[in-house]
Formats: sequence, structure tokens, C-alpha cells
Amino acid sequence: MLQVNQRPAPLDVLVATPSGAGGQGGIDRIMGSLRDELDRQQRQGLKVAFAPTRGGGHIATSPFYLLAFCLRMIVLRIRGRLDLVHINIASSGSTYRKLVIARLARLLGIPYILHLHGADYRSFWGNASPFLSYRIRSMFEHAARVVVLGRVWRDFVAEAAPGAAENIVIVPNASARPSLPHRGGGDKVHILFLGRIGDRKGVPQLGDALRRMEHLDTWRATIAGDGEVEAARAKAAEMSLADRVALPGWVGAQTVAELIAEADILVLPSFSENLPVSIIEAMAAGLAIVATPVGAVEDIIIDGKTGLLVPPGDVTALTEALTRLVNDAQLRAELGSAALALHREQLDLEPFADAIRDVWQTAAR
Repeated sequence: MLQVNQRPAPLDVLVATPSGAGGQGGIDRIMGSLRDELDRQQRQGLKVAFAPTRGGGHIATSPFYLLAFCLRMIVLRIRGRLDLVHINIASSGSTYRKLVIARLARLLGIPYILHLHGADYRSFWGNASPFLSYRIRSMFEHAARVVVLGRVWRDFVAEAAPGAAENIVIVPNASARPSLPHRGGGDKVHILFLGRIGDRKGVPQLGDALRRMEHLDTWRATIAGDGEVEAARAKAAEMSLADRVALPGWVGAQTVAELIAEADILVLPSFSENLPVSIIEAMAAGLAIVATPVGAVEDIIIDGKTGLLVPPGDVTALTEALTRLVNDAQLRAELGSAALALHREQLDLEPFADAIRDVWQTAAR
């Protein structure tokens, strides 16, 4: 009898994101880049949908987004069009919503993946009540796979949820290649900070370091992001740095691309991180990096090779690292070139999408 070979049914994946398309948070940006790369590759045997669980409006509307996501899961499962749920998770409200989604996935018999983001998950979980801590541990231990962004997070999850240890996979964040050619700051070395302005990101220490560098007339700086913008502007004026330090506030993706194209140094002196996208985007453009060894940063910034690392809160070390790079064009070029090479090898979107797709296929089996 003649047999006709039929193409196997595609793997149907539903991805839970905070705000969905157009969201400006780190998770939304990463998932947006993943969606774009999957669309570019157009691989057969895979159907992926992205849906919000919080929404981009007031937090009071988040239950409606969560309900819509859960109803979508149920309908797709009934229709036989859902094989796997990919759950992006951070602390606080994100965890509460994802506990609901993970529980529903188990009730529907759908394997799910937890993709851990957020800089403060260690303290959030550690300060949870015994009952909440138990529920979080159960959620992690019932996941088909747990995706973390670096070694420190692998070790943390394995200790906090031993039953998940064998299912942890490291997939670092990634970024697209720059849309604009890199041109640098011109006659002034341009120091760039991208992120939420406040204590956690080390912005007060950065301000103190820039004040100590005031005697050097070869640099300018941009501190871009939301948060405590007005307080930072007032502090810059108090330090007589307002004419050298621009504080534009929150900026969109196009302006971020322009700032990176005209920067020479990316600085991120944070006290806590997971794996910041701003560093990866700067590496993609070949900038010299100054950062702190927090979260998974040490997985990609090797001190003296792909960037310079300084202790969190150490204004003297931060000042010395920035001064060294401002004064040494060759060192900036060497560090930037090594960072660019690492990005192309490990942090580009194609290997990132390949790794996530491999996790999906393994988890679905």
C-alpha cells in the first residue's frame, strides 16, 4: 500500500509577556526581539504566539489581562492548538500572576517553562512567607524547564528549588545588531548610562564619580532613563555638571539607538541586576563597558578583557575606571572590540532564538 509521508504537526507555543507588543520593559524588549528573529527565520514546525498578562496601563487593569490570557490557554487547549506555555517571570506582582498561569497549565496538562528575569528575585523569594515560598518552589519544581540568564541564577534556583535542578538551562539575554553605524562622541569622549535612574542602578555614585572627573575637559555624559529624573537634574546642577551631563529622561528605542551610536563608554554601576540588556546592546556596538560584578554580569564582562568591573558603591574605583578609559583611546578600542566579538558569538539574536527553540522542543517532549 502506498504510504504518504505527512509533515508532523507544528509545536504550538504561547508566550506570557508583561505588556505584549510595544512594551518598553526589559522582558517585553527581549521577547519582542525573539519574536522578530523567529519571524525572520521562518522555521517550519513551530507556531508561537505572544500575549500580555499585565498590560501596559494601570496595575488595576492587570486582572483582566490575566483572565484573558487564562481563557486563551483554555480555548487553545480545547482546540488542540497549545503544546507549551513559556512563562516570563519576575518578582512581586509578576510572580503572583504566574502562579495562576502555572497552576492552570498543570490542570490542563500543558508543560510550561519558567524564564526567570528580575534583579531582586533572590530577596523577593527569601522574604516571602512560608506558604508563598512553598508555592513558588512548587511552581519551579513542576516546570518542564527553567531558563535562567547566568550561572549565579542557576545556582540560586537549584538551591531554592532542588527538584528543579536537573531542568535548569542557561540562556543569556541577547540583542539585535545596531541599526545605526557606530561613530562615537567625536572630540569629547561620550559616557552613556541607560536604565532607571535611582539608587539600585548606582546613579548617585556615578554622579559623584563624574564630579571627581570635572578637571578633565575631554568627556561629556548622558544619563538616560525614567525614575528619579528631576532629582538627578537638580543634583547635576548643584555639582555644576549640568552643562556636561545630559539627563533627557525616558527615551524610546530610536533615541537609544542614536545614543549608543554616538557613545564611547557604557557605564552601569548597579547594586543588583539579572543580566542587563543595556550592557548587551552596548557590546553589540563595540562600546567599552564599565559595570559592577552583580547578577550574571560576570558571565559576559570579563575584567580587563571585555570591559572593566568595579565593586558596587565604590566611587573611587568607578572614577578610576572611567578616567582610565577617557584617557586611553586604545584601551577603549580593545575592550570594545572584544565585547563586540563576544556579542556576535554568544549574545546575538540568532543563537538566542536557536537556544530558546531547543528548550521548547525538549520541554514539549
